[in-house]
Amino acid sequence: MKQYVFTILFTATVTFGLAWAVWRLSLKYKLYPGIRERDVHKTPTPRLGGVAMFLGVVAAFAISAQHPFFSIVWSNPASVWAILGATLLIVLVGVADDLWDLDWMIKLGAQFLAAGIIAWFGELQIYSLPIGGMSVGSSWVSFTLTVFSIVVVMNAVNFIDGLDGLVAGVCLIANSVFFAYSYLLVRDTGESSYFNLASFIAAVLIGACIGFLPLNWSPAKLFMGDSGALMLGLLMACSAIAITGNINPAIVGDNDEFGRSQLLGAFIPILLPVVIVLLPLLDFGLAVIRRMSAGKSPFSPDRKHLHHRMLDMGHSDRDAVLIFYAWTAIVSLAFLLMYIGTQEEWPGDYLLGVAFGIVGVAACLVVTLLPSRRSAAPDPVLEDAR
Repeated sequence: MKQYVFTILFTATVTFGLAWAVWRLSLKYKLYPGIRERDVHKTPTPRLGGVAMFLGVVAAFAISAQHPFFSIVWSNPASVWAILGATLLIVLVGVADDLWDLDWMIKLGAQFLAAGIIAWFGELQIYSLPIGGMSVGSSWVSFTLTVFSIVVVMNAVNFIDGLDGLVAGVCLIANSVFFAYSYLLVRDTGESSYFNLASFIAAVLIGACIGFLPLNWSPAKLFMGDSGALMLGLLMACSAIAITGNINPAIVGDNDEFGRSQLLGAFIPILLPVVIVLLPLLDFGLAVIRRMSAGKSPFSPDRKHLHHRMLDMGHSDRDAVLIFYAWTAIVSLAFLLMYIGTQEEWPGDYLLGVAFGIVGVAACLVVTLLPSRRSAAPDPVLEDAR
């Protein structure tokens, strides 16, 4: 655990220092676009924070290569280089889009190419589902499912990038829960060849989000832009696939020694990676349906995302961000507690997670539907609408 703590602190420190440098350089050389019609922030703000986050991630991987504890991460160098290469590609495309607004077809093509690099050259694919020994099928089915999963998660994370601190905070919470889950799964199954990679990526993302958040908190001095949001989605998908897509189905039986059904324990390795990005996936799905119903491209920008709707309900931007944090924490922690419960010796322990989820969701609903109207004036700075 000490090595993971060091990784988080190191990545956070490097990311913060680089983010400050990127902010200063962006202001000095005016490396930021003008205000667009769909934007809701009022002051031109640099969007190159993703560059600092990427360099922080690269620094963490470089240090890990010198540490014996993480030798298992580098046991298959092709996977690591494929992940870093795909991430570099998506960051470069994201930077170009942040500066010059690329056509959505170019961005989508780059996303599929990046996902294909990871699945093909890195051999990081969804091979099986931990339900009764279920395998995905042919290699092409595995490849296709992996690529589409990565692209969907990338866009889902990018779609909620609309308020100061929203994506960085949501991903910080989600990756913290996922790190705890992957760390416990290593302990419970004894597997390590894939799970250490997942835990390491989650720890690196935690550090990157911690380091970036101080400059991104409202009022934000620096946005992560598409380069940062797409990078976070890409790496989160990789860490999830490293567990769920490669878990040995044999570790899950029909019933344990107490006669308790393991069906819940079988589904949680699939559900929890989805749950931690539930809000982004929901926003993404609603946006695609909304835009295609109107005869538009699913990637055409608008101002009808979930965070925009919360602002229209009367929430301030900071309140909306905190409510998103609460939803992410409550739902993901509930499933984590259910997983922990399925591994304990007393039947029914997972009901603690169920009760926590029910109470937490009820509280979040109340706070969401009864917005505070303490101030009629909106907060001065918001991020750009996606």
